[in-house]
Amino acid sequence: MSNKIGTDIEDDEVEASRAPLMDHLTELRTRLIRLVIVLMIGFVVCFVFAEQIYNFLLVPFEDAAARVRQGDLSLELIFTAPLEFFFVKVKLAFFGALILAFPWLAYEIFAFVSPGLYKNERGAFAPFLIGAPALFVGGMSFVYYFVLPFVMRFALSQEQLGGENAVTIQLLTRVSDYLNLVTTLILAFGLSFQLPVLLMLLGGAGIVSSKQLIKFWKFALVGIFAFAAFVTPPDPISQLILGSVLMGLYGISILGVRLVEKRGEPASEDA
Repeated sequence: MSNKIGTDIEDDEVEASRAPLMDHLTELRTRLIRLVIVLMIGFVVCFVFAEQIYNFLLVPFEDAAARVRQGDLSLELIFTAPLEFFFVKVKLAFFGALILAFPWLAYEIFAFVSPGLYKNERGAFAPFLIGAPALFVGGMSFVYYFVLPFVMRFALSQEQLGGENAVTIQLLTRVSDYLNLVTTLILAFGLSFQLPVLLMLLGGAGIVSSKQLIKFWKFALVGIFAFAAFVTPPDPISQLILGSVLMGLYGISILGVRLVEKRGEPASEDA
């Protein structure tokens, strides 16, 4: 009889633990469906305006051409496959949908984990919900207004004007190659700008400290430039720019982690 009672208790415990798990899985499915719907809406909107978005992304290239070619505003891009530009617009629409859905993704993650957090933990996590999209936009803006013009000016400076004993060498960029460059740089810098958010969250969790970050800055330097070489296009300019920016963000992250530590000191003393 006692064995049967023990078995019944164990079965009840299993069922009790299974019910919250199923509730979490149902909630996760609902949030994923909502996220997919947001992505689909963003894709449709971006595809409708794909040409305007692409022309907007060409502005740094046009400005660089005007400077290097001394006022010559003629800029031509080519595509070498019948459907290449169509698939470029599809890729651009998908990329734009990901960017538009990024704040919603951050909200869904926060809403999913917030029930398991204490009130003070939710209050500490909320600023990062705003900071992550803001830093991603900052990385995109940095690429658009600084990195892209610099890279394209360097690329255009390699052109050769035709003349006596010299052939004309001119840059003819494919529409897909330019979009690949833009998306790669935006993703690389946008995600890299999340470094302060990541390290401050780790600092708040007690996984890293400002003293540790200062102590291991040499290892961080090597890792940062290896990361920059991996995620950026194969040119030393964007790699050096991203590595330098990341080192600056690493220094800012140390200050941010220190602020998080100071904020947690009174609570630890009260405890």
